[in-house]
Amino acid sequence: MKQYNGKKDFTIEVPKNVKTILSILEGNGFEAFAVGGCVRDAILGRVPDDWDITTSALPQQVKDIFHKTLDTGLQHGTVTVRMGGEGYEVTTYRIDGEYTDGRHPDSVEYTSNLIEDLKRRDFTINAMAYNPSVGLIDAFDGIGDIERKCITCVGEAEQRFHEDALRILRAIRFSAQLGFEVSESTKEAIKKLAPTLEKISAERIHTEMEKLLLSGHPEKFMDAYELGVTEIVFPEFDAMMECPQNTPYHKYDVGRHTVEVMKHVPPQKVIRWAALLHDVGKPKSRLVKDGRDHFYGHAHVGSKMAVEVLRRLKMDNKTIKTVSRLVDCHDDRPTQTEYGMTPEAVRRSVHKIGKDIYELYLQLVDADFQGKSDYGMEKGYDSYCYVKQQYEEIVAQGICTSIKEMDFSGKDLIEIGCPLGEKIGFVLDDLMEIVLKYPEKNKKEILIEEARKLI
Repeated sequence: MKQYNGKKDFTIEVPKNVKTILSILEGNGFEAFAVGGCVRDAILGRVPDDWDITTSALPQQVKDIFHKTLDTGLQHGTVTVRMGGEGYEVTTYRIDGEYTDGRHPDSVEYTSNLIEDLKRRDFTINAMAYNPSVGLIDAFDGIGDIERKCITCVGEAEQRFHEDALRILRAIRFSAQLGFEVSESTKEAIKKLAPTLEKISAERIHTEMEKLLLSGHPEKFMDAYELGVTEIVFPEFDAMMECPQNTPYHKYDVGRHTVEVMKHVPPQKVIRWAALLHDVGKPKSRLVKDGRDHFYGHAHVGSKMAVEVLRRLKMDNKTIKTVSRLVDCHDDRPTQTEYGMTPEAVRRSVHKIGKDIYELYLQLVDADFQGKSDYGMEKGYDSYCYVKQQYEEIVAQGICTSIKEMDFSGKDLIEIGCPLGEKIGFVLDDLMEIVLKYPEKNKKEILIEEARKLI
């Protein structure tokens, strides 16, 4: 094996199957290294999602050496090797040709030099390779950037982004996932080349945005805005950043408020997207009256906009429906009586919003309060806490809040002589009203008697 001045005192725990593949390739006279994100994550003490291997062996040679392989990316020099029931991508060292589409190389040329292969990679922290017998190969100071907590392109940043514009979003996404800062030289290149993201498919934009959203630092959306990225991939966020909230209930503009809300919901897909989009309708709904901003109907406007945004990003239909429902109801609060908040009001709220998303609704409302002013918190948070406590009681006691949960059905109505057609729905709605007011009446024998009065 060539001498690459590996850091032999740098040890990474490599899985058994990966060691075996590396050893078999070396035993057949080829170089082989674990490479890229798995090396980075192992150094950071994170558990790699997968282990990629790079080698001087040509794809056909890899196929000849291993008994179980899959042709998963031969056009890019990649063969998947099956080992111990798992699949590992093994890719030949390569030099990429021109990137005329701003995403994929027009051609791939194989090379016998590992450093040439590492040169084509996006960021220094992803351009390291490791082999237990050679040590860590770090030709571009990836270790230094890990220590500095910095995202820096390999070589010239503009060239890396010209090759693949998606790397612009990946830079911000990695900074969010790792808690790193993007280097100044890389930021300047992002500002200049952000418009080239228009070349990238909606599916790939969606993937990177979602990884950013689900990271430990969703506030990095601010970086995407400041560097001109959201203007291309999510212009609605720019409108939110430029929309003030001159009201005692708020201390941030809509964009910064949105970032605060994202930080305070769990890192889960539906709720993070809902947090991002919950106030997307405010810029279109803003009305200034008596020196104050009002946003009448913004939740309903935002619900429709959320559908448009998520469809544009090729989101799955189930997520679109749930997120739009959450955006539509996020500002709904149980109606208080002259005696304050009541258990019945909470039951009616659960009935209206739906038990299937009520837990998510509560998470979003809580986070929404965290992003308000002190006055905004004082004016409603105690009521929120009461609603949350009452909802927990509803779940714990199995209290009925929907027609499908009633101990009575349309079939039962027909059996006691209710006419077919609309009448069944009307009677069930009336019975639901009774149960919402008196949950102890959700018993079949009681509901039969009530139904007879209504038929």
